[in-house]
Amino acid sequence: MSAEHASVNGRKRAQRSHRDVADVLRDRIRSGSLRAGQRMPTQAELAVEFGVERGAVREALRILHREHLLSNVSKGSPATVAEASERALAGAGAVRPQPTMVGLAPRIAAAFEVPHVEIDALCLTSISLTMAIGEPLRQIHAGQRKPAKVDVRVLLPSRDIDLAFPAPVDVGHEEGGKVHRRWLDQRNAQGQVLRHNLLALRASHGIDVSVKFRALPFTPPVKLYLINGSEALFAYYTLTKRDEEIGQASLEMYDAQGTQSMLFPFQQGDGLRDTTFVEQSHLWFNALWNTISQDLELAPG
Repeated sequence: MSAEHASVNGRKRAQRSHRDVADVLRDRIRSGSLRAGQRMPTQAELAVEFGVERGAVREALRILHREHLLSNVSKGSPATVAEASERALAGAGAVRPQPTMVGLAPRIAAAFEVPHVEIDALCLTSISLTMAIGEPLRQIHAGQRKPAKVDVRVLLPSRDIDLAFPAPVDVGHEEGGKVHRRWLDQRNAQGQVLRHNLLALRASHGIDVSVKFRALPFTPPVKLYLINGSEALFAYYTLTKRDEEIGQASLEMYDAQGTQSMLFPFQQGDGLRDTTFVEQSHLWFNALWNTISQDLELAPG
């Protein structure tokens, strides 16, 4: 047995997760230790090697399959390392941008196929995320999905800042206050719905759920969604001038239609560019979360 295998087997089960297994196997594929077209060891053999349950191995293989590094992933036979041409073709097809509600909803639904769901989002109001998460919630209530744990973190603009947008075209104290109030109501309402719907899974299905919000001291010019540690979905907020009914008056304002923003997907394992973008996006999000953001209360006022 190699020193690498011995060191892996020497670890306690609790210290290895399906992501740890996926990371090691991914490195072997990229280094050429596991060659294109080569059959992987069986799930039982990998479970023994890594000192984990077979369920963790299955999840690791699914991650690598979604990254187009493995093919023929099934219960009946060992997976095969994907050919380089297959990875390139799949990666090329994955980079096509789509409007947020077209591209986000299926990726959020797919995220709930694994036992531990992790979603981080940086956005203006969280309306797209709240809408997109509706389908996996329906699947859970229908008995089609049941993750063991769901962790969601959301970064939103602070209520105490002057928003760059939405903003009235003719800047005035009264108009600015109306636009800010409208945005704040939307931010709080969407966040409350998202939190309520997810936390309800604790009582209804016994799922361990954590939903956290923090406030940013600036208006984000982009939106970012990080899914299960392996995907990053990125979009620009593109501003337009439009009329909006606020109260009894029509107000001309600059705003962004976030649900229509073109969403660019990046997948860890789809080449150096995508992998680096996913890794750097996680570093950026965590840095904002742990430094200049503050606790956010989704309360009126």
